[in-house]
Amino acid sequence: MNIGYIAMSGLRLVDTELLELGLSFPAVARRAREIEALPSLGLLTLAGMSPPHIGAEYFEVRDIDEIPDHFDAIALSTLSATSKEAYAMAARIREKGIPVILGGLHATLAPEEAVKHVDALVIGEGEVVWPEVLRDLELGRLKPIYDARLRGPFDFRNAPMPRFELLSPERYPRFTVQTQRGCPYACEFCAASMRLSPVFRTKPVDKVLAEVRRLKELFGRPFIEFADDNTFADKRHGLELMKGLEKEGLSWFTETDVSLADDEELLKMMRDAGCHQVLIGFESPRFESLDGVEKKTNWKARRTDRYLRAVETIQRHGITVNGCFIMGLDGDGPDSFEHVFRFVEESGIYDVQITYLTPFPGTPLWKRLSEEGRLLSAEATERCTLFDINFRPTDMSVEELRDGFRNLARRLYLPEFVEQRSQRFRKHLRTKVRQRNFAEV
Repeated sequence: MNIGYIAMSGLRLVDTELLELGLSFPAVARRAREIEALPSLGLLTLAGMSPPHIGAEYFEVRDIDEIPDHFDAIALSTLSATSKEAYAMAARIREKGIPVILGGLHATLAPEEAVKHVDALVIGEGEVVWPEVLRDLELGRLKPIYDARLRGPFDFRNAPMPRFELLSPERYPRFTVQTQRGCPYACEFCAASMRLSPVFRTKPVDKVLAEVRRLKELFGRPFIEFADDNTFADKRHGLELMKGLEKEGLSWFTETDVSLADDEELLKMMRDAGCHQVLIGFESPRFESLDGVEKKTNWKARRTDRYLRAVETIQRHGITVNGCFIMGLDGDGPDSFEHVFRFVEESGIYDVQITYLTPFPGTPLWKRLSEEGRLLSAEATERCTLFDINFRPTDMSVEELRDGFRNLARRLYLPEFVEQRSQRFRKHLRTKVRQRNFAEV
């Protein structure tokens, strides 16, 4: 038996004018290429659970006409933005008599919709049910639904080695490794791995290091992007991980939260372990915009007064910050774009990502906006790109949101402004090096 593991590749935007605008800026184009080139760690992990007698091949497909047809089954993964393309692809494959098994975030967020288009649907964490899926596939008795949520969270002590050898080194400038899953916070808009399972867990450090060493064995000196929602939510695990990574000679990038700035020991260890950049979801520099966004303790809003100091602290340790801001939060009017620009200017933050507030199907945000009658279309999953609008803001029109977003993008990604922030970071680093050298004399 031979299984094809297929991921829907490529960035998607409905707003082609914004796409053309964004890709005209070098900083945006660079990050777009990096995101587009990331392999599907979920599919590689499932392939790593397959017994030796079951063959595995990994593909990334943009055009549904590229579908290979020499498989006994297809494992397909999709996000909401590509779900309609995935359904069209599944239909083509099934016409050839090949069963399709669908998983991924959209399958979990919108199972009632997704199950109509495939032979079997995996809901939640794939590792929990994949051995059963494979057994049923071999026996020719696939069930329509495998719901991992009914069986409890996956134990990371049993995490398999992903099949990194299925990847072509020429295709991938970055490789992904997961060190944890979920997040201790509960942001209303979040559609990340916490939706697969709400239980926050860390992967044993020896498992992470084994994956890192496997990538080094295959690809020499890989650049790694940790595929986590919040790598340093558990600081003790983070410290242990840094002790292990310090000896590996890696360069890496990850996502975390602003509390990272509270731990200078961890920041020093991250720098020594090869961290180049951290992506942090600031969402907004204003308390009023974030009030109530995080549903457990209002954590996001309560940290806004420390944002500027946090950026300075992290970048002072030689680690650049990529700050993410969400435009269109409830209560934000046309002046919110200027608030973000002034924060970026004052903080000297190295990289910036702006997105629209995006209601993903199945999230608390989607449910609330639907109940309030503020969704532009409940069926427009192709707009779940972070860069397309599918809701009505509270304090400005859709047109004001769109125009303000584009104008802010032009200002933030102006090459001169990007270079200004880059020079500020490099100058600060040179000063720190001179101070360190002087102290050692």
